[in-house]
Amino acid sequence: MKQAADYVLLIASVDRKGIVAAVANSIVSQDCNIVESAQFQDCDSGRFFMRIAISCPPGFTADRFSEAFKPVATAFELDWSIQDLRRKLRAMIMISQGGHCLNDLLYRASTNRLPIEITSVVSNHTTWQRRVEHEGLPFHHLPISPENKAEQEAKLLQMVDDQQVDLVILARYMQVLSDQVCRKLDGRVINIHHSFLLGFKGAKPYHRAHERGVKMVGATAHYVTPDLDEGPIIAQDVSIVDHADTVEDLIAQGQDTESRVLARAVKLHLEHRVMLNGNRTVVFK
Repeated sequence: MKQAADYVLLIASVDRKGIVAAVANSIVSQDCNIVESAQFQDCDSGRFFMRIAISCPPGFTADRFSEAFKPVATAFELDWSIQDLRRKLRAMIMISQGGHCLNDLLYRASTNRLPIEITSVVSNHTTWQRRVEHEGLPFHHLPISPENKAEQEAKLLQMVDDQQVDLVILARYMQVLSDQVCRKLDGRVINIHHSFLLGFKGAKPYHRAHERGVKMVGATAHYVTPDLDEGPIIAQDVSIVDHADTVEDLIAQGQDTESRVLARAVKLHLEHRVMLNGNRTVVFK
């Protein structure tokens, strides 16, 4: 049986010799065991990335590890963090009227397929209020208009602070977050959208794609930045369609793909498998 990991050590730095050996020696010296290890050298940027999952002895603390690890981190000028895998990240889900991604996330969370604690669901509509409250979760209705957007986003940020939210999941939330919110929550917001962008922007993309006779539908999950739908990509997938599929078939397959890709991206984030590399990501599977 595979040994369970207690913590994950994430490392990014300029690539140089000796990093792996020094990191491994530091871990072993603290009586920890390496359960899983992955690394990546980006030849374009000269950056080095590493994810190490470790099991730890009784009495181990992240603070104690950090103190002992400082000499290695300083010597190699590492950007690093240590994450406790035993703590479920706290997530807020935001939706509009489409419920496919929401329902998928609720199911995966309730069956422990996602190591997540959902703090609340926020929506600019009340379509899914009863569904959310049936799960025993708080539902917050924040309708958005040009006149009240700044006020509502201020409430949103306050809720993120009050609920100690680690991650905001845009599960088909159809409002554009302001640049201020994007910067405030940088690296903490994941969005999902169909992969017809940029070819079929705007209303009814599946109808327009059907008219063009597309042969696949897809979805992209990415971190949110002030550049609309252009943040670092975490996960993507496609589903094959053909001439016999109706618009309704495309929509159904598209929604299934969106749900699957969003859940995959969220899980990767929750397990601390995603590292930012400029406008790209390094994803350790």
